[in-house]
Amino acid sequence: MNNVVLTGDNLTIDELVDVARNYTHVTISENQIEAVLASRKIVEDIISEERVVYGVTTGFGSLCNVNISKEDSSQLQENLIRTHSSGFGDPLREDEVRAAMLIRINSLVKGYSGIRLETVEILLEMLNKNVIPHIPEKGSLGASGDLAPLAHMVLPMLGLGRAYYNGELLSGKEAMDLAGIKTIKLAAKEGLALINGTTILTAIGALATYDAVELLKLSDIAGALSMEAHRGIIDAFYEKLHLIRPHKGCLATAKNIRELLEGSTFITHTADLRVQDAYSLRCMPQIHGASKDSIAFVLDKVDIEINAGTDNPIITLDGDVISGGNFHGEPVAQAFDFLAIATSEIGNVSERRLERLVNHQLSGLPSFLVKHPGLNSGFMITQYAAAALASENKVLSHPASVDSIPSCENQEDFVSMGSISARKAREIVKNSRRIVATEIMAACQAIEFREKEFKLGVGTEIAYNTFRKSVKSIDHDSEIEIYDELEKATKVLEDRSLLLAVEEKVKLNIQ
Repeated sequence: MNNVVLTGDNLTIDELVDVARNYTHVTISENQIEAVLASRKIVEDIISEERVVYGVTTGFGSLCNVNISKEDSSQLQENLIRTHSSGFGDPLREDEVRAAMLIRINSLVKGYSGIRLETVEILLEMLNKNVIPHIPEKGSLGASGDLAPLAHMVLPMLGLGRAYYNGELLSGKEAMDLAGIKTIKLAAKEGLALINGTTILTAIGALATYDAVELLKLSDIAGALSMEAHRGIIDAFYEKLHLIRPHKGCLATAKNIRELLEGSTFITHTADLRVQDAYSLRCMPQIHGASKDSIAFVLDKVDIEINAGTDNPIITLDGDVISGGNFHGEPVAQAFDFLAIATSEIGNVSERRLERLVNHQLSGLPSFLVKHPGLNSGFMITQYAAAALASENKVLSHPASVDSIPSCENQEDFVSMGSISARKAREIVKNSRRIVATEIMAACQAIEFREKEFKLGVGTEIAYNTFRKSVKSIDHDSEIEIYDELEKATKVLEDRSLLLAVEEKVKLNIQ
C-alpha cells in the first residue's frame, strides 16, 4: 500500500498492520475533514453558551458535578493529560504505538469528538514522521478507556513527556522539534477526546490477532510436517468425515492439511502401519479448527473496534451531546481473552507433537533426533523449553475480563481490564510461535531419518526447503549452539518467509 485514507469506517486490519509495521503514509478523507470541523463548531457553541456538558464545562469522572469556567477550559484539558499519564512498566513496542495512533485518528475523524482539525493533524503528522511517544504498557483498566497510556501518547503533542525519533528516546519537545512538528495548547474537550477510548488495548490486540491468524496457518504447516515424520494416517482429514460435523475451522484445517500433503508418499492409510494416530495428529482439524473459529470471532470484533467511535461524550452532527459508555473495553476484552485461549491451545498441541517427535518410544526414531544419543543430547531440552512456554501460556490464559476493581470514587464501578487481556494474548502468541518453530525444526530433522525414497507433499516440500535455507540439521552437539538455531527457526516464522513461500503454491485458510 502506498497510502491509507482514513474515513472513520473502512480501516482494515491489513491496513493497520501496513501502517504500524511498514510505515505506510496516512491521510484523512476530505469528507471527514468537514465532519471534524462541523463537530468542533458544536463544541464552540456549547462553550459560548456556557452549557453544562461533561468534560467540556465540567470536571471528569466523579468530579462531573464541578463546573469549569470558559477561562479554565483549556487548562482543564492540559491538567487532564499531566495527571492521567500515570503508566508503569516497559514501553509499548513501536508498532503497537503506531497502531494506537492510527486507531485514535480514525476514531476522531468520524466527527463525533468535537476536536479541532489542527489537533488531529498534529497526531497524524507524528505518525507519518514516526515520532513515537514513550508509553508504559501498564496502567489501564480498559474503562474509561485506556486513560493512562493514551495520556502518555498526548504528552509530546504538548511538548511534554518523552518520545522516540530516529530510534532515540528524547524529551517530547526535542522529538517534536527535530521532526519539525509544532506543539499545541489543548482547547476545550480535546484532552478528553484524545484519551477516552479503547485505543491502546485494541492496537495491541489487533496486532496480536493478525499474528495469530498467521500462527494458525503455520501450525497447520508444522502439523503436516509432523504427519510426514510419523508417517501419519491421512484418512482422519477426509472432507466427508468433517462434513458431518461442519465447523468451519475444522473443515479449513482438514483441507489445509490435505493440500499441504498432496503427493506425499510419507503419509499412510488406516491399518497400513497402525489403526489410529494419537490425538495430537489425528485431531488436528478439531483442535486447530476450534482455535480458528475463535479467532474468526475475534477478527470480527477487531474490524468493528478499529472503526468505532469510543469517545465520551459523543457530539452528534445534529447538536446532541450524549454521555454514554462507548469507551468501555468489555466487547473486545472478552474477545482478547478468547484469543489468548485459542493461541494457547495451538502451543499446547504443538508441544505434544514435539514430544512425540523426540521420544524414541513414540516415534521409533533415535532418541532426541540425534544420530548418537548419549554423547549427544540433540533435541532433548528443546521439548523442555517448549513445555515451559506451554505451561506459562496456561497461566496467562486465565481471563482478565472477569475481574474488575472499582475506581474514581466508585463512579467507574465496573471496568474491563481489557488492556491486560490484550497484553496476555500478545505474549501467548509470541510463546506459541516459538513452540511451533521448535516443532517445525524437529519435524524437519525427523523427516531426514526416514527412507530417502519417500517424497514430501507439495506444500510441505516447500516448507522444508525454505526452512533448511536458514536452519541446519543437527548431527553432533559440538557443531551447534542450539539457541542460535532456534532463533533462526523463530525468525523464519516471524519474517513470514516460510508462510509466503508455501502460500505461493498452497493457499491456507482459517475459515
